[in-house]
Amino acid sequence: MSAAFAAAAHRLIQKGPPLSAASNSAFAKTYSGFLFDMDGTIINSIAAAERVWGNWARAQGLDVEKFMPTMHGKRGVDTIGQLKLPGVDPVAEALKITEAEIADVEGVIALPGAVDFLASLPPERWAIVTSSPYRLALARLDAAGIPVPRFMVTAEDVKVGKPDPQGYILGAQRLGLSPSECLVFEDVLAGVKAGEAAGADVVVITATHSHPIETNHTTLQNYENVRAHVDGNGKLSIIRKG
Repeated sequence: MSAAFAAAAHRLIQKGPPLSAASNSAFAKTYSGFLFDMDGTIINSIAAAERVWGNWARAQGLDVEKFMPTMHGKRGVDTIGQLKLPGVDPVAEALKITEAEIADVEGVIALPGAVDFLASLPPERWAIVTSSPYRLALARLDAAGIPVPRFMVTAEDVKVGKPDPQGYILGAQRLGLSPSECLVFEDVLAGVKAGEAAGADVVVITATHSHPIETNHTTLQNYENVRAHVDGNGKLSIIRKG
């Protein structure tokens, strides 16, 4: 990562709007690109992820019930590093967990309507920005029946994961855009903060939430009742069906 890129990311996370900042409805605007988180946003991998992470947490003597909510939406190495467990190497442990997750994709499925929604988008106008490592992202997309997109940012592409905005800044760059021209689709707080800090508008997908999420952003349960629209100028928007 260049010094200029890191500096830009730092400025954005310092100046990005707070989570409580009011947002205009994403339905009322057009965008040049869409940026999608993966787990919980276009696919449901909760059961598989929690099987693997639950086993790891129990082996470490952690309170599994308290730990589980902390691991969603972030890179494994960041989740483990934040625990500061004595004698535990976050990089080595994250690699072990990744291999276990790649081997266990049972129950990984696309969210309702996600496959058709993504297929309707111009391939050069959207990207996945995920905290998952590349090989795990490929395994889960395959299990969910979602083709690998032309552009994807994974855990290996950034030095600091969500809620840092680096991933979304890079995702926009790969589309040849600025983050302010993009709409971010997210499902968890870390990702929402990352999208905000990058300067993008955010839609919160709630399909996998076990509790209501408090947000001023536009929310969608899934993609069943919406469709993507491309106007005459090539701008993207989301439209409610019916």
